[in-house]
Amino acid sequence: MTLALGGLHHLTAITARTAGNRRFYTEMLGMRLVKKTVNQDDTSAYHLFYGDGAATAGSDITFFDWPAARERRGTSSVVRTGLRVSGAGVLVYWHERLKAAGVPIEEIALRNGRPSLAFEDPEGQRLLLVDDGGAGEAHPWDRSPVPAINQIRGLGPMTLSVPRLARTAKVLTEAMNMREETAYHDPAKEGRMVHVFAMGPGGPAAELHVIEEPDAPMPAQGAGAVHHVAFRTPDTGQLTEWTERLTSMGLRNSGEVERYYFRSLYFREPGGILFELATDGPGFTADEPLATLGEKLSLPPFLESKRAAIEANLKPV
Repeated sequence: MTLALGGLHHLTAITARTAGNRRFYTEMLGMRLVKKTVNQDDTSAYHLFYGDGAATAGSDITFFDWPAARERRGTSSVVRTGLRVSGAGVLVYWHERLKAAGVPIEEIALRNGRPSLAFEDPEGQRLLLVDDGGAGEAHPWDRSPVPAINQIRGLGPMTLSVPRLARTAKVLTEAMNMREETAYHDPAKEGRMVHVFAMGPGGPAAELHVIEEPDAPMPAQGAGAVHHVAFRTPDTGQLTEWTERLTSMGLRNSGEVERYYFRSLYFREPGGILFELATDGPGFTADEPLATLGEKLSLPPFLESKRAAIEANLKPV
């Protein structure tokens, strides 16, 4: 049986304004704060996870809280984060809602044959609402300020910019078992071609869109940038198979890392973008009930003994 990734797991970005970040993603976008924890490699920084009402794997956009200047945009980076909604009429709702709030937005346009709406958060994080046609399950949050029918359903296609398409495509198809399905012209990139790679079940929750930009500058990470993108694998058994596969193919990687809420494996594709493979479980209810997710600071067991020092070093959100 061929190993196959199940789709997008989460997307981690950088914020320098934690309180404002929380307001925008919960009050404006209506997402649920499903986990308030810390960066396990830098416990002075929050790690905030926003997702759907059930904290489903594949619904999370997450942020590291770092006091950084704005990013310098360039290639070798994730340049647009997709978020799925259902129905062209829902995009009209979002266009009106975001425009009324003064959020920088574009007009609704077709990308890969799907209606979509590009906009930015207050720190310049580039986002894209995509009509998924109702594909897949939905778990609305009953305390969201956004009506259930209009809520964000989960992650959508991620758009990457790389200097050399062929090198990245080889890793996506030969190492990660993705398939190149089609290509389209990006309306925001002066007609530049975007190559669509799909994994597992395919569809908007399981796609990478890749643009080749050999003449673009190199980026500098900062507020508004994406740190890494993570892909789903169901369990630790398959994660171990992925670890063995990548290692056997000469792809340097982190080895398996225990994150408590999931288990992970990290590596960089040839363009320099950080990828993560992450298990679907055990999930965010491992240490708190679904009803009260995100209401207090959660720490994995190996950090619990340091709670007092960690909390003293964090600013209120």
